[in-house]
Amino acid sequence: MKKLILLLVVFISYQSFSNERTVNVDKSFVKWTGKEITTKIHFGKLNISSGSITIDDNGVSGEVNVNMESLVVEDLQGEWGKKLEGHLKSDDFFSVDKFKESSIKTTSSTKKSDNSYEVQGVLTIKGISHPITFDVNVNGDVINANLTFDRSLYDVRFRSGSFFENLGDKLIVDDIDLEVTLELN
Repeated sequence: MKKLILLLVVFISYQSFSNERTVNVDKSFVKWTGKEITTKIHFGKLNISSGSITIDDNGVSGEVNVNMESLVVEDLQGEWGKKLEGHLKSDDFFSVDKFKESSIKTTSSTKKSDNSYEVQGVLTIKGISHPITFDVNVNGDVINANLTFDRSLYDVRFRSGSFFENLGDKLIVDDIDLEVTLELN
């Protein structure tokens, strides 16, 4: 009985002092924006499938997983929106049938100001991982981050100038912008 009480005290103490928090997947999301070489822009959202974040004197750390099957297009409605969603989920872009999740995991961070951090991490898309650096702002239970990744590094080739020549006004810019909003439990 004494051992059980001791274990309970240790567990409760750990929970009380731990700064690790889970991500509320119902209130967190990623807004994505892609651009063509012309002025055409497409955007939409992705849902978070899981994640945990620690914020302490050492900075921000953690891992967040994104549900690629949840990809939706928000700038087009009806048939055209569904067609673009299908195309983005296909092997031309993110191969969602094969790679149902993407992730970002922090490797280090540096405090810039009271609520702002520069974060270094590893972004994994289509099973391919590359380092990435981005800024994070913490406001109470909400974390916001803006980052840009080069899709060509993750074998997303469709109409990419990194893989094909003479695309003219059909070229799709390799950089994809992400606005991440995480609400912590």
